[in-house]
Amino acid sequence: MPAVLVAETASSPRADLRGALRDSSSVGLAMIPLGIAFGLLVVHAGLDWWWATAFAALIYAGSLEFLLIGLVVAAAPLANVAVTALLVNFRHVFYALSFPLHRVRSRIGKVYSTFALTDEAYALSTGPAAQEWSGRRIVWLQVLLHVYWVAGATLGALFGALVPFRLDGLDFALTALFVVLAIDAYRARRSVPVPALAMVCALVSALLFPEQMLLVSLGLFTACLLASRILLRKKGVDA
Repeated sequence: MPAVLVAETASSPRADLRGALRDSSSVGLAMIPLGIAFGLLVVHAGLDWWWATAFAALIYAGSLEFLLIGLVVAAAPLANVAVTALLVNFRHVFYALSFPLHRVRSRIGKVYSTFALTDEAYALSTGPAAQEWSGRRIVWLQVLLHVYWVAGATLGALFGALVPFRLDGLDFALTALFVVLAIDAYRARRSVPVPALAMVCALVSALLFPEQMLLVSLGLFTACLLASRILLRKKGVDA
């Protein structure tokens, strides 16, 4: 019997929930204040507080939600919103290649897990320590991360309605969270060339294509990773 199925049958729903709580606690500590910052920005942009809850619950795509605040306030055309969503979330296409969706056995669980595939969920569920997680534990992890985000956004929006002045610098919270995730990924794998390559791709894209920096840097980084994979496999065959 495959190891994943053994883990699925051996673990109880309560044990999976406890494990997901433990796994998500560190990231949750970052997502709640990040959600609060997002809720504050929504209210300070002139939108009603419930917009923050709706964005967090239905869109659930951190960086895109921050961008949508300005698009909604400016009443941007739907075509512009669609293109922006495609460019910002294009990285999720590559996430799907290695995300362990095959461990999630129920159809509803697969649908929700696909919807709730965020950077944080991907980083936690594809690490070395997560190789034996059951599908139920992965879904619980995503549910908890979703709850953290919605709760933080709602709290921030409600609090923002009571704060008469604007708080600057809150949008940096998202960048700070990605930095923390990158540090955790480095601690797990201890690979210097990969983050160094990512930095080089980002700098080259920022200098040559500043308007499309994100998309170009992601594409360049992916191409470099694929090329290095092919070279390593070829060396292994030759050896």
